[in-house]
This record gives sequence, C-alpha cells and structure tokens, in this order.
Amino acid sequence: MNLAERLDEACRTARPIAQPTESFDPYEVQRELIDLRLKRGERLTGVKLGFTSEAKRAQMGVHDLILGRLTDAMAVQEGGTLDTARFIHPRVEPEVAYLVGVGGTVAAVAPAVEVIDSRYENFRFSLESVIADNTSGAAYVLGPWQPYDPARWNLGVLFRAGGAVQYGSTGAILGDPRRAVAEAARLAGGPLEEGWVVLAGAATAAEPLRPGMHVTAEIQHLGSVALRSI
Repeated sequence: MNLAERLDEACRTARPIAQPTESFDPYEVQRELIDLRLKRGERLTGVKLGFTSEAKRAQMGVHDLILGRLTDAMAVQEGGTLDTARFIHPRVEPEVAYLVGVGGTVAAVAPAVEVIDSRYENFRFSLESVIADNTSGAAYVLGPWQPYDPARWNLGVLFRAGGAVQYGSTGAILGDPRRAVAEAARLAGGPLEEGWVVLAGAATAAEPLRPGMHVTAEIQHLGSVALRSI
C-alpha cells in the first residue's frame, strides 16, 4: 500500500502506523487520502487550518500555516455523542468556525470544537507527514451560526474538557482570526466554495479526549458548543 492507503486504513481501523520512510509530496498524499474518502461517498464540507499560533509554528520550526480538508463524515451534531473507539489518541480543542458566503466572503461565524487524531504512532510526526495525514483532522462540531461582525474578533474563550479548564482568546488565532478565510483560500490555491466551513485554528492547547467526558467551548458573543464522549 502507498502512504495514502496506509493512512486511510489507520483511520478506518484506529490502528496507528509508523512514520513514513519514503519520500513523498505531502499535499499530493493528502489529496489521494481525501479522494479515497470521496470515492466511498463522503463529500467535502470545508477546510481547516493548522499551526495558526505563532508560538506553535516556532515550536515546530515552521514559517507557514498548513491546510486540511473537512468532510461530512467528520461532522458531529452539536451536543451529540462521540465514540472515542473510532480514534487512536484523540484530542479536542476550541476553535472559531466561519461559513463561506458568496465570492469567498464570510457569511456567518460559530463556536466550534475540533477533534484531532494523528494516525501515527505516539502522536509524533514531521511537518510533511502531518500534512499528508490531513493535518490530524478527525471530527468537528459546530455551535449555532451567528451574524458575522468583523469588529468582534478578539474574544474570550472558556474551554472545558472533563476536569480540565482553559482560558484563551481568539486573538491567538493568526493574531486575528478574520485572516482565516483568506489564508485558507491561499493555501487551497483558489476561492473556497460557498457553504463551506473554515475551522480557523485552536484558541487554546488541545486536551486528551477520553470516554465519559463532557466538552464545552464558550466564546464571548458567539455562544457555546458541546459534545460528549463515550
């Protein structure tokens, strides 16, 4: 099997794989990986950004963002239940989500929680291998869409995951999360489709997701979003 096929199998079976040793084009592998999912009947619903924190980029020794793809199979109903047995070593993080409108504009904004889950052993990867692995994308849940007010971008965040509590700010996302849609279009190589979701990046550090947890993200002026794990 090639790398895309190995990553796809790891995702479907919740069994991690070793770091790849062959040379590869990371975004080409990601495209092949997503194509496998689309052939099984999934459809694209948007994109997600990674390394949106300057501190995280410095930690990883990179100088640009990375892009992943979202599909309908990754979407979880707000307030719904997520089976952790689907994943290898899942983690959760609070995000801002944007709804793409006509001509790549922002039509609405919502609080969101993303589930990340590297398909590599021990959650360890290189920049190239995490891009190939669709930037560790696993699942996401959206809160209610709200009218987009571009003046409200530096908002307080309260994130609870089981007993862990974190406080943050959406200003940590790209220094200004309003940049997310333009940056996503740049990395995607063209305008984003109307109706797509853009996950702008994490507003706090990620927390491990274990069975029996109640996860909530509250964002100032935007409301809250929740999920439970089993």
